[in-house]
Amino acid sequence: QLQLVESGGGLVQPGGSLRLSCAAPGFTLDYYAIGWFRQAPGKGREGVSCIGYSDGSTYYADSVKGRFTISRDNAKNTVYLQMNSLKPEDTAVYYCAANIMRSSVATMSSMEAHVHEYSYWGQGTQVTVSS
Repeated sequence: QLQLVESGGGLVQPGGSLRLSCAAPGFTLDYYAIGWFRQAPGKGREGVSCIGYSDGSTYYADSVKGRFTISRDNAKNTVYLQMNSLKPEDTAVYYCAANIMRSSVATMSSMEAHVHEYSYWGQGTQVTVSS
């Protein structure tokens, strides 16, 4: 069964950067759309960004647009989330998830409306933005 492993979280000062990675040891992610979600203490799960596999389409939540960049390296079987200009409100556990039902995210308007399409989830990695 597909297992996702996130890495790259940590403690960073406001304005700093982190790059999260999502890998699937022993499996290929070539035919999955991959999404990043986050959950802060006491808050619900929020869709952050996702990337399709057929056209490289991407989606970003308004809260991270212009600061975060999602990308995938099929040769390394890894999806990345580059997070720049981090804010304290970005503090959360970040999860990657795999969606086999969707090849493109070009027409997506909300990740939360499609969360049921994500069949596989990682364990999460903590991101803390604090001075």
